[in-house]
Amino acid sequence: MNYKAYAEKYKDNLLNDVVPFWLKNSGDKEFGGYFTCLDREGKVFDTDKFAWLQFRQVWCFSMLYNQVEQKKEWLDFAIQGAEFMKNHGKDKDGNFYFSLTREGQPLIQPYNIFSDCFAAMAFAQLYRATGTEEYAQLAINTFNNILRKRDDPKGKYNKAFPGTRPLQGFSLPMILCNLVLELEHLLEPDLIEKTINDGIHSVMEVFYQEDLGIILENVKPDGSFSDSFEGRLLNPGHGLESMWFIMDIAERRNDQALIKKAVDISVNILEYGWDKEYEGVLYFMDVKGHPPQQLEWDQKLWWVHMETLITLLKGYYHTGDQRCWDWFEKVHQYTWKHFPDANMGEWYGYLNRRGEVLLPLKGGKWKGCFHVPRGLYQCWKTLEKIEGKYSKKPL
Repeated sequence: MNYKAYAEKYKDNLLNDVVPFWLKNSGDKEFGGYFTCLDREGKVFDTDKFAWLQFRQVWCFSMLYNQVEQKKEWLDFAIQGAEFMKNHGKDKDGNFYFSLTREGQPLIQPYNIFSDCFAAMAFAQLYRATGTEEYAQLAINTFNNILRKRDDPKGKYNKAFPGTRPLQGFSLPMILCNLVLELEHLLEPDLIEKTINDGIHSVMEVFYQEDLGIILENVKPDGSFSDSFEGRLLNPGHGLESMWFIMDIAERRNDQALIKKAVDISVNILEYGWDKEYEGVLYFMDVKGHPPQQLEWDQKLWWVHMETLITLLKGYYHTGDQRCWDWFEKVHQYTWKHFPDANMGEWYGYLNRRGEVLLPLKGGKWKGCFHVPRGLYQCWKTLEKIEGKYSKKPL
């Protein structure tokens, strides 16, 4: 199988399977926004609306409109979700709720800063598509709000007792590395560069543990190791996803040394997190080998494998490192054998350790229209670039 054939596989699955699945099944024509709780066939099994997934879907269809084809139905679909969330999704201070009823009544308080992250991402992408200044301002205001809250993201909703075991988490610095590039057309150059510098420092120097070759989920405020459940926690998928964010930043800066470091870290994480017995990438691990406290630790998740594929392809494109291509073929084979549903469309999200379907749903509280289409697009386009760069190089 050559690079071009791989690219066509990802493109075809995106445009002829995954995107039509969400267009057909997820739109709420009565109240706006999207249904994300979809069973295997695409039927709605719950009507609650989760801010993460609403905004991710807005971003996805805006991105497709901007990058693939200016289809009116894609843009209309994105606007439908954006308008619903604009009208119902935030409190008086501009913080976005975690979830809403179908009609748009708040269900869960705005305790989760990632609602704001995906709001900024969605409105910025939709502004590219429409030129509507209101969307641009919402993106900018929300991004600034994120920066104001980042040292205490949960604020009054934080359940931890203050001062006893303060920790800083990896997720927000990681996502800011991607988010700042998504908003680059809207932000001041100085703010862009500062956010990028902060992100590189956090990901590559604070959370990356050089002696272990992996990235931790939580460290102490000074960056040191915390020998606790939280401090020992490793999420291989997060670490791998962050590495393609770093590669995108490094490409923007033409920093080949940073790209190579990201590739080396990616391979280390994958070798560490790969299930030697059943294959696939484990969800959670304890860095000291103790039993993880997440009961789902050994599940195989859709987003972990998709983000891994993106990272490996970008690493191979930038460096030609054969380790990336060898791992890509291995992860590709596992992923396409287990996750896509050839009969009903879209991808399963949750497998047990042996690779059997654990939940047949296509969407829910956490899985929506984001990681699969974004990943298919990223892999498709990166494979096309690989084809152009390495087409004469034997596989």
